[in-house]
Amino acid sequence: MASCDRFALMATVALVIATTQAWAAVTCAMAPRTVAAASGELQRAIAQAAHGDMLLLAPGRHDGPVRLDRAIRIEGNGQAEIFGNGKGSVIVAEGDDIVIRGLTVSGSGNDHQPIDSGIFVAKGAKNVLVEENRIVGNLHGITVHGAYDTVVRGNTVIGRRDSRMNDRGNGIYVWNAPGTIIENNDVRYGRDGIFSNYSKQNIFRNNVFRDLRFAVHYMYTNDSEVTGNISVGNHLGYALMFSKNIKVTGNLSLKDRTHGIMLNYANSSIVRGNLVRGGTHEKCTFIYNAHKNAIFDNRFEGCGVGIHFTAGSERNTISGNAFIGNRHQVKYVGTKTVEWSADGRGNYWSDHAAFDLDGNGRADTRFKPNDLMDHILWSQPAASLLLGSPAVQLVRWSQQAFPAIMPGGVVDSQPLTQPVVIAVADHVAELERGVSPNWLKGGANADVDALTRH
Repeated sequence: MASCDRFALMATVALVIATTQAWAAVTCAMAPRTVAAASGELQRAIAQAAHGDMLLLAPGRHDGPVRLDRAIRIEGNGQAEIFGNGKGSVIVAEGDDIVIRGLTVSGSGNDHQPIDSGIFVAKGAKNVLVEENRIVGNLHGITVHGAYDTVVRGNTVIGRRDSRMNDRGNGIYVWNAPGTIIENNDVRYGRDGIFSNYSKQNIFRNNVFRDLRFAVHYMYTNDSEVTGNISVGNHLGYALMFSKNIKVTGNLSLKDRTHGIMLNYANSSIVRGNLVRGGTHEKCTFIYNAHKNAIFDNRFEGCGVGIHFTAGSERNTISGNAFIGNRHQVKYVGTKTVEWSADGRGNYWSDHAAFDLDGNGRADTRFKPNDLMDHILWSQPAASLLLGSPAVQLVRWSQQAFPAIMPGGVVDSQPLTQPVVIAVADHVAELERGVSPNWLKGGANADVDALTRH
């Protein structure tokens, strides 16, 4: 009996020892390992790190480039800097469950072919988190290239300014990366704020873009969302091309140069609750060969053209929008009549002088934003020399007196008497007032064509 007790006691002691060793191993793996800011220390720490290790970088400069091929967390608490050697990408993440947080990253190469970047999330990587970093002066800021379920959150990306805008890299570049979420980032300088190409199921929300070519640039990106972003002082706000099933909601385009929102071969999408204003836009919205889109409850204000609608765009629903103080509310050349109201609800037009005698919020007369002379002037620009002539004034008076002679074009049968109001936070309004892009002053990139080499 005593022998049995002795064996039981020995087994219990062995179990306790094994459990203690296991917990010690887990605790050791979870405890951060501090990496000194000295030459070669970061590469050595990464080579020795086990799966799940956290490397806490000491304040100061750490040498790159580095490659992460397993679940490692690298954190710098906003005080550590990783500098590349001017070749390739500074940090390459090619494993799963990697975290890159609180670092300043600089010193990428200058080659577009391999997409030299501050942080490069490579094909095959999954569940990578890039958070609260400063990515400064790299060719491309952050690239997500063929990875899955990457989150890019709360980073400041400052691109290069040492070459023509069209030749620079993008702040954040997404290629074939399903499940990517890009949120709460501040992107300035470089080429495009976010360039997404051949991707799907992405969410871009609550980012701020300044002094860029495009704020958000979609090419062949489907089933995705662009929500709550702010574009200020860029050449073009939101360029959505060759894509479908996109939700573009609650975004701001303030003092952008050419277009606020552009749909170019973009189909079956929702454009809702966006504000475009600033007085510098050539066109608040450009719709080119785009079909079956729902464009409603937006506010287009202070542009040369509220909406330029062309190239056979059909089966779009345009309702509940406000067109305020645009030189031309709509530019549409065609003989076909296009109805811009849906379910008894049209749009608000600041130049439509009409009554609402029954108080239902709908004007008592329909509205046509364009007349015959508009069509002539747009198709024959030389005719603008006759704009102030008595003959032109007679034609316009005749059309007002006899609407039956008006040509085809946009017709709003249920125009609204009150515009949609889209609030702008105080700090965003302050940013809008203070913006002074170089092209506005006639400086560098003043003549750049935003749509060249898109």
